This record gives sequence, structure tokens and C-alpha cells, in this order.
Amino acid sequence: MTSLLPPDLPSDPPPPPQAQEIQNLFNRIAPDYDRLNDWLSLGQHRIWKQMAVKWSEAQAGSTCLDVCCGSGDLARLLARQVGKTGKVYGVDFSAAQLVVAQQHTLNSVQFLPVEWVEADALSLPFPDNQFDAATMGYGLRNVIDISRSLSELHRVLKPSARAAVLDFHRPTNSTVRAFQQWYLNAIVVPMAESLGLKQEYAYISPSLDRFPTGDQQVVLARQAGFAHVTHYPIAGGIMGVLVAQKSACC
Repeated sequence: MTSLLPPDLPSDPPPPPQAQEIQNLFNRIAPDYDRLNDWLSLGQHRIWKQMAVKWSEAQAGSTCLDVCCGSGDLARLLARQVGKTGKVYGVDFSAAQLVVAQQHTLNSVQFLPVEWVEADALSLPFPDNQFDAATMGYGLRNVIDISRSLSELHRVLKPSARAAVLDFHRPTNSTVRAFQQWYLNAIVVPMAESLGLKQEYAYISPSLDRFPTGDQQVVLARQAGFAHVTHYPIAGGIMGVLVAQKSACC
């Protein structure tokens, strides 16, 4: 019987990739990104993204932001939530991902009020206090400066507005953690290898080792200026949503 125990994890994960490396990686995986996300999450990422939209408290007519939008499925969920009277900006620094996102929008039978913007999550091209709600799906783990990214989210949100940040995590439960590592090694990376993307998806494991825990993310969000912050573990801690609300005054 195959053991679910992972190989020994390094006590010190390798240094994080630089911004250009990350941008190149997401450009390369863009054509297969949606399919690989289905494999990586066992198809559950759609449900988790709906949870993020709900926790963002986006309403009909809202102006919303989706940072690190990738192929745009979370931004499109936001667009359906805000309706024809609202507006969503989907931001990513991968031009190839935005091409896929734009194509999905053009193929939709429903009008979706989304504008795709090529920009850096660490320097958002929007004025202060512009958005009623914001989301980020699987982006915070990949930015080179998490604190700065959270500060940018705080800056562009209106007073009392919320950001909902969805991402993978290392679970604290040893059994769930072992399953996660086995699944990455035995299922996800070989599937990515079949598409010629083994190295691109092998980065996930070290990125999880570097990623702050839910409690640490709460501290970072408060340091970025958010007044009310909660982290919700999902799927046994494999996933989590950080919900951060700006104060009412400024």
C-alpha cells in the first residue's frame, strides 16, 4: 500500500522567486490554468470562490476589485453579484492570463461588467477609497511582498469595505498535511508534467511552506491598517479565506 506520509520537508524552504519569475510562470501556465486548478482543488475551488464573494459583501451596483485575477473566474462571479449597474476590475500582471480572462468574458452569454487591467498587486493603478469590495484568489501566496499587497488593498477600499482573500495553506493537522503533500507529489505534479509544466507546479509545495499561517495573516492585515480581521480555515485547513474590513472613518 502506498504511504500517504510526505518526504521530510525542509526546515528552511528555498528562497521565494522574484517578481519576473512569477510573472513568467503565470504566462506559461495560462492556457492550462483552469484545468490544473480543477485538479489541484478536486474541483472545489468554484465553491470556495463563491464563499469569498459572499464574505466580501459585494452588492448589486457595487464597484469591486479582483486582484491577481488570473483567468478571471472569481472576477466573473463578482460581476454576476454586482449586476449591470455595478462594475468589476480584474487585475493581473500576467498578460497571457488576461487574454484568457477576456476570452471567457466574450464567450459568456450573459453581459458581465468586467474591465481587465494589467497591473501589479503591489502598486494598484487606482485612487484611494475607490472600491466597495475586493477579492483575491490564490494571489497573496505569490506576491513578493505580502504586507505591501495588503496595504494596497486597504488603500483602494472605501471606508467599511471588505477584502476577502482566498488561498491554499499548510494544514496544522498532521494527517491532512500528509495527504496534501502526497496529493501534490502523486497527482498534481505528474498531471502538470503531462502538459510540460512540471517545474511550474512543483513550486506550490515550497510556496506553501513560506506562506504565513491564518493567524499570521490576521496580524499582517491589521498592520496594513484593517480594523476588523478574521481568517476562516476551509477543508481541514488546506484552504482559508482572510476577511479584512477597513474602518468606517478612513
